[in-house]
Amino acid sequence: MTEISHRYVRVNGIRLHIAEAGSGPLVLLVHGFPECWYSWRHQLVALAEAGYRVVSPDQRGYARSDRPEGVEAYTIMHLVGDMMGLIDVLGEEKAVIVGHDWGCSVAWHAALLRPDRIRGVVGLSLPHLPRTASPMLPLMRKALGEGYYIVYFQKPGLADEELARDARTTFRRLLYASCGDNPEDVPMVVPYEGGLLDVCPEPEKLPSWLTEEDLDVFAAEFAESGFTGGLNWYRCMDRNWELTAPWQGAPISVPALYVVGDRDLTLSMVPKNMISERAVPLLRGKIVLPGCGHWTQLERPDEVNEALLGFLNTLA
Repeated sequence: MTEISHRYVRVNGIRLHIAEAGSGPLVLLVHGFPECWYSWRHQLVALAEAGYRVVSPDQRGYARSDRPEGVEAYTIMHLVGDMMGLIDVLGEEKAVIVGHDWGCSVAWHAALLRPDRIRGVVGLSLPHLPRTASPMLPLMRKALGEGYYIVYFQKPGLADEELARDARTTFRRLLYASCGDNPEDVPMVVPYEGGLLDVCPEPEKLPSWLTEEDLDVFAAEFAESGFTGGLNWYRCMDRNWELTAPWQGAPISVPALYVVGDRDLTLSMVPKNMISERAVPLLRGKIVLPGCGHWTQLERPDEVNEALLGFLNTLA
């Protein structure tokens, strides 16, 4: 069995924790909210055994990595810059980058901003969404109200305290709420004077892909870090819109793959065609996993690994 090793590297003035395995062409696995390197444990081993050097960082603000002060330290430019710096520290020229959830935004933007460093890009859950004509937060407030979870996350300290109160409960309820095993669609709208976890059901039993030991690991990884760093990514959404103005209308110019579960709640937030071949002209596939929810690589590791290896094998 391939072992996963851990170490720290310095990138762009901060310390990042990375998990790594294998040798060969570099593949970066980039997590979303509220996750860490552990979300990629199945892919780290499978891709390494197939002949790849696989590295999964805790991104800035998360788990064992540094948590810079100030919301302004979490823009998409910082996040993409961290990935470019990581490629440098690892002694490589290029990498394939795979993202999930917020990690998709990092992956797609890495391919958009630095195609010279990215051999291919894979998005799990979130497609590449071209820059909108106006900032998204005012539109969300108008259409979905102050209770919509992304708007709720904007209030400093509020979600931070709620989610950190009992990290194990947070992970149990959040992971279950948005997975394909939950028979109910969860409206991600926080009730008045309530919190996000109030709309996330308590599972009668854990789904087969999530164990008590997994919850222990997630809770331990966030025991010191809390959730503020990850929430600050959401608080940079309008900043990101301003910063990416020079790339308005620019396509993703590297080979790409998109994988999503048909019960992923994010599908309600994206266009019906999910991903535009005009915006991603070198798209090599759209894979929809029946019965899969938001936590793609956790819920369906074998199918995700097969899709990733199939895509990787097409790259020169």
